Amino acid sequence: MNTSNADPISATLGLTWVALAVGLVLALAPNNPALPETSPVVQPAAVVEPVVIQASPQDIQHEQQALADFIAKRWRIADEAAASFVSIAYKAGRLHSVDPVLILAVMAIESRYNPVAESDMGAKGLMQVIPRFHLEKLTDHGGEDALLRPEVNIHVGAQILREYYRRLGDEVLALQMYAGAFNEPTSQYANKVYAERARLEPIRQRARKQTAQSV
Repeated sequence: MNTSNADPISATLGLTWVALAVGLVLALAPNNPALPETSPVVQPAAVVEPVVIQASPQDIQHEQQALADFIAKRWRIADEAAASFVSIAYKAGRLHSVDPVLILAVMAIESRYNPVAESDMGAKGLMQVIPRFHLEKLTDHGGEDALLRPEVNIHVGAQILREYYRRLGDEVLALQMYAGAFNEPTSQYANKVYAERARLEPIRQRARKQTAQSV
């Protein structure tokens, strides 16, 4: 073809369309090594909220009694004390969105349900809270001596568990941090708590089943 007589406007438009087409192909080409890669935007991982099992008041009353009976026999404590600890654990669980059976399991491992237990590290009460690390939580309760009162101790312990879970997004890590064993590679403390919860959970479920069958 003789291009000397070609329309300069048409030639310009033709080149423009070719350039656009080439640009479009390059833009759509997957994993093109000639194109600079753009780092994907990484969204922060969502914290999965712990599941707190809901039940009717009748179910709760029956399962609390069943759990208290089991705990009193297993740990050889007074029936009234066991019933009180279970009731407080359920209140703290609702308030702080922590499974009450997990709270009870932590109590078993930490103090064997001894409300006046104290460790060499200064941990106090049922959930072995170390007051110097959580003074801000004790201000409204009258200070660190309040940790020897079961209701205060259980509520503060549940609050700590909840905070660690929200911070770490993982229940095992939260439990390990609670025990001051965050870097312990075998999660020994968390496994002990889970083993105790595994003893308590069938008691709860059996009580609920019996309540449902009686309705």
